[in-house]
Amino acid sequence: MSRIGRMPIAIPAGVTVDIAENNLVTVKGPKGTISKELPHEMKITSDGKEVLVERPNDLKKMKSLHGLTRSLLNNMVIGVTDGFEKKLELNGVGYRVAKSGNKLTLNLGFSHPVEMTDPEGVTAEVQDNIITVKGIDKELVGQYAANIRDKKRPEPYKGKGIKYADEVIRRKAGKAGKK
Repeated sequence: MSRIGRMPIAIPAGVTVDIAENNLVTVKGPKGTISKELPHEMKITSDGKEVLVERPNDLKKMKSLHGLTRSLLNNMVIGVTDGFEKKLELNGVGYRVAKSGNKLTLNLGFSHPVEMTDPEGVTAEVQDNIITVKGIDKELVGQYAANIRDKKRPEPYKGKGIKYADEVIRRKAGKAGKK
């Protein structure tokens, strides 16, 4: 059995999990509602207190889908109770970020400012040179943070660019001077 797949998912108070046909799972909680269609091969059962995921056989594909399905369900439950967030840092002289409405304006040393609009269900907050991306869907939060980071990835010589707060940049030595 999959070590991750066989673990039950505890449903906290105030959260409801509805399982429709074709494994369309809807999770409602204090922060919002998430619906996702999970692999139809898996058998998802709920008794009100916990959710279990079972696989039909021991084929390699079913083993991989077992753990994946359980992880996706668990992330949905965590998302509607606590939510997810990613922090990004801007490093570099003249690199600035501003937020107005749902638009994020990045000044990254280009000839023009880069504007990004928050996707539905995700918000970006700005404080000094730190961008915090928050939302209830882990996939959307991670993707939006990755899209922001892709506008100017950190470079290895001076470390300028947009990096995750917990990311460590491997630095390289610059040119050696004349003697």
